[in-house]
Amino acid sequence: VQLQASGGGLVQDGGSLRLSCAASGSIVSINTMAWYRQAPGKQRDLVATITSDGSTNYADSVKGRFTISRDNAQNTVYLQMNSLKPEDTAVYYCHADVIIPYGRTRLWGQGTLVTVSS
Repeated sequence: VQLQASGGGLVQDGGSLRLSCAASGSIVSINTMAWYRQAPGKQRDLVATITSDGSTNYADSVKGRFTISRDNAQNTVYLQMNSLKPEDTAVYYCHADVIIPYGRTRLWGQGTLVTVSS
């Protein structure tokens, strides 16, 4: 079972990007999915979470600008990022709490770099 993230890139201040993260493998179901980010020299911080029934939560720094969503049929989580700022520059990681046959595992995606230029 693995997570594969995509969608990062270079964007100007005020621009938008959409990140995707797809889970694949022997999956029974997925509980909470989330996005984290890690800026150079800093710790990894939570950006947003979404439960299996669609309840969401956001870090104060991204409220009103970012939207997390998921497609349960495709085992995919998205992060729509609008009004991007240079301080949003970071490697973005997806995370999922996955129910697998005979167990449960927590997975990280490989990270996708978002760079916002001023």
